[in-house]
Amino acid sequence: MPVHNASCWLDECLQPISEQDFTGSMELSVYDDASTDDSRKVVEGWRKRLEARGVSVVISGHSSAQPKGVGYAKNMAISQSCGKYLCFQDADDVMSPHRVRLQYEASLLNPNALIGCRVQRLPEGSTERYTRWINTITQEQLMTQVFTSHGPTVVMPTWFCSRNWFLKVEPFDEGGKGVPEDLLFFYQSLRQGGGLSRVNQCLLVYRYHEKAATHSVTEETIWKLRVDFLQERVLSQWSGFTIWNAGKQGRKLYRCLSPANRKKSKLSVMWMRTRSRKGFTHMKNPRKYRGQKSQLCTTKLPPPPSSSVLNWT
Repeated sequence: MPVHNASCWLDECLQPISEQDFTGSMELSVYDDASTDDSRKVVEGWRKRLEARGVSVVISGHSSAQPKGVGYAKNMAISQSCGKYLCFQDADDVMSPHRVRLQYEASLLNPNALIGCRVQRLPEGSTERYTRWINTITQEQLMTQVFTSHGPTVVMPTWFCSRNWFLKVEPFDEGGKGVPEDLLFFYQSLRQGGGLSRVNQCLLVYRYHEKAATHSVTEETIWKLRVDFLQERVLSQWSGFTIWNAGKQGRKLYRCLSPANRKKSKLSVMWMRTRSRKGFTHMKNPRKYRGQKSQLCTTKLPPPPSSSVLNWT
């Protein structure tokens, strides 16, 4: 568990860790990334209670002028721990008393996978659409949507995996603020042939707040990583493809492709559904004729493209 100025959440976070119904040995490994509040003191205050419940505690950290980032703190917490399985916990989240047991059982069945779970978002109703996606995405979609989702399809705060798998993939990127260390690790796990799975129970209260580290990562950073991964894993295998409905996002995707992939691609025309029963509205050059109704004509739905179709959102 990486910690940075999290004292206001730690009591609520640590209480259910002491109440886990997992019957094997457990260890809490905490790394304090230059907190300026009393985070380390709060964790130390829980040591006796946790050890009385059979949870050994390892705490370390640094007091430099600046934090070294989430990736660094996670790597340090892992390196000082000794468990065969890793349950990742953010200091501002709250796990269910059943989390470790249920995800451990799932990991035994999927030793080379990142195991997630369903979540409850706090405050209630915040990021409603995102939360619904986390909880309803199917097992198949965990894999098929890795190219279109704006982050890992198994969200980082819910991760559970074997230490052996973590070591095979690589440590977290330690670039610090603004680096999506979870997405980089997620992609690398997939490159190594790793699987994805989810326990279909709500095992984590996932807190949303303005100070969360995720807010330091820009949309453009995520976009570039998504496009690069798509080109590496998919487009490089295709001899040709069509970007179907080349609207704003489609055109942006085209501009971000490598020269080789741009040569292989085709931008489709824009098709827009109208109320007319005659068919669909067809605009040959949306950029040129934007806002000019006189350039529109109705046609029937076009035949499907002969090459592979890429829908990008």
